[in-house]
Amino acid sequence: MNKIAVLTSGGDAPGMNAAIRAVVRTALHNGLKVMGVERGYAGLLNNELKPMNRSSVSDIIQRGGTILRTARCLEFKQEEYRKKAADILEKNGVDALVVIGGDGSFMGAKLLSKLGVKTIGLPGTIDNDLPYTDYTIGFDTALNTALDAINKLRDTSTSHERVSVVEIMGRNCGDLALYASVAGGAESVLLPEKEYDKDELCGLIKSGKASGKMHNLVLVAEGIGGSEELAKYIESRTGIETRATILGHIQRGGSPTACDRVLASKLGFRAVELLLEGKTSRVVGIRDNKIIDDDIDDALAMKRKFDEKLYEISKIISY
Repeated sequence: MNKIAVLTSGGDAPGMNAAIRAVVRTALHNGLKVMGVERGYAGLLNNELKPMNRSSVSDIIQRGGTILRTARCLEFKQEEYRKKAADILEKNGVDALVVIGGDGSFMGAKLLSKLGVKTIGLPGTIDNDLPYTDYTIGFDTALNTALDAINKLRDTSTSHERVSVVEIMGRNCGDLALYASVAGGAESVLLPEKEYDKDELCGLIKSGKASGKMHNLVLVAEGIGGSEELAKYIESRTGIETRATILGHIQRGGSPTACDRVLASKLGFRAVELLLEGKTSRVVGIRDNKIIDDDIDDALAMKRKFDEKLYEISKIISY
């Protein structure tokens, strides 16, 4: 192996830069050349590859987003475009590709590997929705961003004795909202994994008010949606002033936490190690506090296990 490439794809996540840095410097340390692919698979199809050296990744570990930038690429679902990508990598002398992203990015890496491209995937997504790994790069930072917002909303909600409905990112996975509810002391959390009853929720809010609560925080995962409508419903049924706040893409930005920087560095290092060991079509992650790697087909086929225990804890200690 002489040369590898690295790209970031899909939604950006804090810690992607730390992962890029680890991949580049580990590869250079082992005598490999490195190319960065700009704008994900879309950039690969446009031959947007550039050489990278140690200084290319200086002063980026603390930065959010991704210096390689990212983009969606629907064309990559078509085999003719994947063949074009494989040809571009070959023409640039690239022997292997490291992909940092979520399940869609991993699917692209999986399909490229079927064409003979050596691939390793790193889990970069704030949603924490990849079942094979306990945590994904960016999750901890996004969680702390949400927590900071919740703390501030609690202040104003208490001052006005309001209910605050806060929508947190997470389409099909409610981990961000669930962890934020426990860490932020929310009274209720609505998740795509669990059914809920709006009238039962209103009953809890009224009971809390009757017992002297000055405010009420209701966290809603993005996959549930309808936060504005829910706020109006709560106010109409309880008579308590209710406001909705959608945190949105603020959760994707910001300097990554120490946890995300360390995790990204470990995973980036391991990705290059795997390639040097002659392994391909693998994804790296963390399980039981140990860095692991799985076959990419097996990883994508895994079913996510919802944390029932943490959900139970959130309900018991919320009031």
